[in-house]
Amino acid sequence: RGYAVATPTIIRAMASGGIKRATGLVGYAVVPNAREVLCALYSKTLAALEKLPRDALYRKHTEQIVQQKLQITQADTDVSVIEKNIGCGQAEELIDQAERELALVHKMEEWRPWEQLVAPPPPNQWKWP
Repeated sequence: RGYAVATPTIIRAMASGGIKRATGLVGYAVVPNAREVLCALYSKTLAALEKLPRDALYRKHTEQIVQQKLQITQADTDVSVIEKNIGCGQAEELIDQAERELALVHKMEEWRPWEQLVAPPPPNQWKWP
């Protein structure tokens, strides 16, 4: 993914042994600059959401959630505190979730679910037994 950037903070943390060495999750490598990656992804998602209509429910609810996650991420430099406050897994999982949400925003822009149907739905399509 190309996220491993050795900043002075990371180098100091590595020297003191404070860097996470493994996630314990299959398929998830440690991202040493996870906070910066999360901030970038959340910001990109918010920018992409601005292309959707303001009254689209997906935009309203997703903006609210992503803005909250961005605020939590910006409020602290300790990734373990960010993980705890967001409450959706380790930083690497949060990055995966944020990448998928950003991809979904682009798909939603393409699909345009807020528009009227081109034809009326068949009778009982929305009825569940």
